[in-house]
Amino acid sequence: MSGPQSHRELPAELLASPEWQQACRRRDFASIFRLAKAKAGIYPSRIASLCGMTPSRVGEIMAGRRSLAHIDVIERVSDGLRIPGAMLGLAHRPWEIPAPARVRERAAALEPQPEGGPTDRSLPSEELGELLALADGQVTRSTLAALRSSVEDYWRRDDEHGGAALRPAVVGHLRYVTQLTRTTDDVLRQDLQSLAAELARLAGWAYFDSCQYSTARTYFTQALALAHGQGDRLFMANVLSCMSLLATYDGNPADAVALACRAQDATRTAGDQPLVMSMLHMREAFAHAALRDAASCHAAIDRSRDAYECSRGRGDEAPSWVRYFDETKLIVDAGIALARLGEVSRAEPLISEGLRRERATQQRGRALHAFWLASTQLQQGKLDAACRSAGVALDLTASIDSPRVTGHVQEFRRHLVPYAREAPVIAFEGRMREALG
Repeated sequence: MSGPQSHRELPAELLASPEWQQACRRRDFASIFRLAKAKAGIYPSRIASLCGMTPSRVGEIMAGRRSLAHIDVIERVSDGLRIPGAMLGLAHRPWEIPAPARVRERAAALEPQPEGGPTDRSLPSEELGELLALADGQVTRSTLAALRSSVEDYWRRDDEHGGAALRPAVVGHLRYVTQLTRTTDDVLRQDLQSLAAELARLAGWAYFDSCQYSTARTYFTQALALAHGQGDRLFMANVLSCMSLLATYDGNPADAVALACRAQDATRTAGDQPLVMSMLHMREAFAHAALRDAASCHAAIDRSRDAYECSRGRGDEAPSWVRYFDETKLIVDAGIALARLGEVSRAEPLISEGLRRERATQQRGRALHAFWLASTQLQQGKLDAACRSAGVALDLTASIDSPRVTGHVQEFRRHLVPYAREAPVIAFEGRMREALG
């Protein structure tokens, strides 16, 4: 084949070949990836997208320099490439259980597609969701309380372990709540629509954390539309802030500035909300830093600090979704903005202080911040300190399923190439091979 194809199922002749079956029995992913490229036209960049990895990691696996050992990663490969679970010593994967033909057709037409990824047919289709909603009967306040509790649990798990593994459950919950809004009377419909907006934002965040930016944007747009329909200006600002951060990561900093400023405008129309404004000014600072606009970045950081001071003692007045933005978050985010700007000597003590203050349960945040600390130290020539800080990030990745974190670690690793023969780097490389397989 001349190029990669839209991946649905692996060719039957490949699945039946002795070479493929032997590679799967041994979990020889170097051979599996090479055969997928040679026999199915699925190139390494496509494999990376389908399986939630970085292209460099896939290349190292194909070259035999790395292996895969973590069961969650093996399951991602099985799901991404549509390798039957039994071939890899796994239970049957959810997508192996066939759905009725009519359900499959409607699901294919209606489901938002992950960027470069296959449809997860294990999730309820719109038709099945309607039947389940009808069967459940009348929605009550207790139903809403249980659903909100699930959302809170999703956010907690996202903070501790990353969002990648949450995507199927969150998207399924979003579909279910959307169907409930169509079968519920007016009394509770508005509450359900607000809950659907939060689930759409959470789905967008989970795909953002998986570096699947196009799909994340689709769900954020859905959340924005739902919030607009409710006239909830504050939640619109919340979603716009997520879209601003996504644009910064996706290499569109000018869009990120515009989105952050639009979020600030929406917040102003909703009344006095200093904590929300503090967070939004920091998102604007990130975008200005990516544009290398030092004056605008510093001004946005200052506005964020001033707004935070105004919010002190008024925590109960702020929406629950912004209360994560405490003084520790303000400090570490200011450090990251300065690091993005290249002012690493000013950034280092702020990020270090933020790491010292953060709770142990904030594992993904700590991993990201340890990476930023290592990056600032490396740019100052502090090789030993940089490798120690990167080691902290590496230790945390063992319990995190976040391609965003993995991408940062891999980026740091590339920056170490000029120092490959230095003892701290040799030791770090050894730890990295052991940790990531």
